[in-house]
Amino acid sequence: MGRSWRFISTVLGIIFRHPVTGTTIIPVLPDGRIVMIQRRDSGQWGLPGGMVDWGEDIPHAASRELREETGLNLIKIKSLRGIYSDPQRDPRLHSISILLEVLAEGELEAEDKLEVLQVKAFTRDELPLGDLCHDHDRQLQDYLNDRVAIA
Repeated sequence: MGRSWRFISTVLGIIFRHPVTGTTIIPVLPDGRIVMIQRRDSGQWGLPGGMVDWGEDIPHAASRELREETGLNLIKIKSLRGIYSDPQRDPRLHSISILLEVLAEGELEAEDKLEVLQVKAFTRDELPLGDLCHDHDRQLQDYLNDRVAIA
C-alpha cells in the first residue's frame, strides 16, 4: 500500500500542480480562408484545438483535434506560430497551448457535436475578432501581425 499510495499521490500532484499541454490550430484552406469553430459551451467562436492525449505527440494531437472539431484533414504543418502559457488563458484550467498554422482540406463538418455548434471558413476580413474564446483573439492577432509569440 505504501509504494502504491506514493505513486498515486505523485501522479495526482503532477496532474493538479502542473499545466496541461494542448495545441491550438490555425487551419488555412487552399483558398487562404481560416477555419474557426463555434463552441457549444460558450457560443463563442475560436480556433480548433485541444489537449495532447497520453502517448500522443503534438502533430498527431493537432491532426486528431482538427478532424474531430472541423472535419478537415491536416495536410501539412506550415509553422509554429507561438506558445501561450498565461494561467488565465483558459477559464477551465491552466494549460499551455502550442499554436500551429496548418494547411488543411476537406469538408467542413464537426465530428464532435458535443463541443462544436458550427464550423465556418472566414477570409481575413471576415474573422469574428473581439470576443473569441480563451485567448484566441490574442493568438489570431499575433498571427495576423506575423508575430511569433512566447507568452
